[in-house]
Amino acid sequence: MDLNSRLFDRIRIKPTCDEPKAAAAASCETPGCQNAGLYRAPKGRKAEGQYWRFCIDHVRAYNATYNYFDGMNDAAVQAYQKDAVIGHRPTWAMGVNPATRAGKTDAPEANRDWAYVDPLGVLRSEGVGAKTRRAAPEPMRPRHSAKVLRALDVLGLDEGADTAAIKAQYKVLVKRFHPDANGGDRSFEERLRDIIKAHDTLRAAGLC
Repeated sequence: MDLNSRLFDRIRIKPTCDEPKAAAAASCETPGCQNAGLYRAPKGRKAEGQYWRFCIDHVRAYNATYNYFDGMNDAAVQAYQKDAVIGHRPTWAMGVNPATRAGKTDAPEANRDWAYVDPLGVLRSEGVGAKTRRAAPEPMRPRHSAKVLRALDVLGLDEGADTAAIKAQYKVLVKRFHPDANGGDRSFEERLRDIIKAHDTLRAAGLC
């Protein structure tokens, strides 16, 4: 083995002092501030997933005045919160029975209560299906929808929670997971976002 081969010159275990070092931490994006931008702050509506980089002092000032709905009137905010319940996806009305859409209650399909077609009226003449069937009792519906139950679970509440309990629990959780209460630590940002979304769901459902 030739230890003087050029191949050995290309093998490096760690960089030498002559190679450029990794770039230093980004600085605070506040004009005139030279501190390190160690903390992220969301840029806001229509810029989801994008963040500013601030130092601890400027991120606290930014959070104190941050408003996701800045520039929207009350009607627009309410419409946004209502659409947030369905994930801002379009919805359509459920279909209607064509026989009853135009008030055609005299159609044979609308009056009969059996599953057989009787175009000649033979069965009807014999009185088949004359007695209306007893309507089956409707199954008991849950008190709340699955979406509302998930929102209550996010807030740590049960199905019987009232308006006062929901509001009180929401305030406690927001104070607990807000970055200002954790020294600017934004590791709980996802948890805080889930709490706010759950509260919006409960408010849209009329529970708070």
